[in-house]
Amino acid sequence: MRIISGELGGRLLHFVKNPNTRPLKDTVKESIFNILNHSKLINVKIKNSNILDLYSGIGSFGIECLSRGAKKVSFIERDKLAIKILKKNLTKLSIANKSKIYSSEIETVLTKKLEEKFQIFFLDPPFKNFDYYQNLELIKKNKLYDNNHIIILHREKKSKEEITNILKVVEIKTYGRSKIIFAYFK
Repeated sequence: MRIISGELGGRLLHFVKNPNTRPLKDTVKESIFNILNHSKLINVKIKNSNILDLYSGIGSFGIECLSRGAKKVSFIERDKLAIKILKKNLTKLSIANKSKIYSSEIETVLTKKLEEKFQIFFLDPPFKNFDYYQNLELIKKNKLYDNNHIIILHREKKSKEEITNILKVVEIKTYGRSKIIFAYFK
């Protein structure tokens, strides 16, 4: 697993080999960034953005954002081994000062610990997990987003997402087993 582009492009990431985490494939990650950079439907830029990486695992998405000039990334992950590897990656790449790690349940962080607003949200829950919908509701309720924001949701291609009552979907792309949804709050 590697960082694709930016200041840290080509650097390798440590990763976890366990059934509780599913690393974001490089091809999917690269496609997400191509859409963020080139889609006329999305006007949020990574450079100088605050990013919230939920279900972050080892943090490959957030680290890629930092490599591409993000101001700060807040990672939320509860798996202890994934957090250990995430910290190792941030330290190895000398970017720990541009990040914050929350080792807790997502709901706790979204209701009690965040004060800043974010421009980019990345949600990569386990494919069988649908709790992410409550996370979206908490983000909206607590107004943790700027007016100009984008939500990127990584789901299993065949899953049926019931999100249109809270989100306006901008674009959906599929890559192998993955489906990437780009949306914003209505």
